[in-house]
Amino acid sequence: MDLSKHIAASYGQQLGDVVLSRFSDGEFQPHFNESIRGCDVFLIQSTNQPTDNLMELLMMIDAARRASAHYIIAVIPYFGLARQDRKDKPRVAIGSKLVANLLVAAGINRIMTMDLHAAQIQAFFDVPVDHLDASIIFVPYIKSLGLGNLTIASPDMGGSYRARSFAKFFNAEVVICDKRRKRANEIESMTIIGDVTDQDIVLIDDICDTAGTLAKAAGLIMERGARSVRAVCTHPVLSGKAYETIEASALTELIVTDTIPLKHSSPKIRVLTTADLFAKAISNVNEHGSISQLFRVD
Repeated sequence: MDLSKHIAASYGQQLGDVVLSRFSDGEFQPHFNESIRGCDVFLIQSTNQPTDNLMELLMMIDAARRASAHYIIAVIPYFGLARQDRKDKPRVAIGSKLVANLLVAAGINRIMTMDLHAAQIQAFFDVPVDHLDASIIFVPYIKSLGLGNLTIASPDMGGSYRARSFAKFFNAEVVICDKRRKRANEIESMTIIGDVTDQDIVLIDDICDTAGTLAKAAGLIMERGARSVRAVCTHPVLSGKAYETIEASALTELIVTDTIPLKHSSPKIRVLTTADLFAKAISNVNEHGSISQLFRVD
């Protein structure tokens, strides 16, 4: 993962020497090529699809524990399966709780992640969780744009709290897009709650998957008389026809982080790095310092 190299470079230290051996059927086995006995080990891995990413992290944790590491911290910039955080219909799994159980069972002592889909997922873990907030990265960039009539928007009712938290940095108004789904990734209808006339709108979300919600919200916002519309999303999952959808949308730009590597480049997608933020958090944890200062935005 490129992000792990950038985090290590920002921290001022090289990545550990690890080899991932593969069998002909695709099975893999991680191996530390250096002693980690008594060491604090930070394992950096997002758990986006495919599930090999999660399995690789679990096996690395197990290998570190069996190699007598002193303290094992899983740095998970994007925590996959976080959208499965509750039982919203009969006979379904709560995937994020299952992943939390697997990580703890494998032997982690601490979790570090960013912008969980639902903040209460922290309670699924019986170990400390450092939940970093990407607003410390996004806010300075939005300020640099010098938008004259800034209004923050949520693409759905569930994200209204996130949008309001973001809006407080700008003393801006908030509008909400109320959507109704037929099924996952398919929107039936959408309405705008609030006035967007002559406003520069910034949509706030944690995950951009198919980009259907953002594209529909952006189109509707522009139809209602907005001057411009942008979107800020921490985790660029960008599956299916997401890239084509974004480029064909009314969005001026989609601003994301590098918690998940992009599959393709796009003139409408701007990537802001999280490497410095994670490096500072790792340094503070390693030195038993506070990380609360990393949540402040000037």
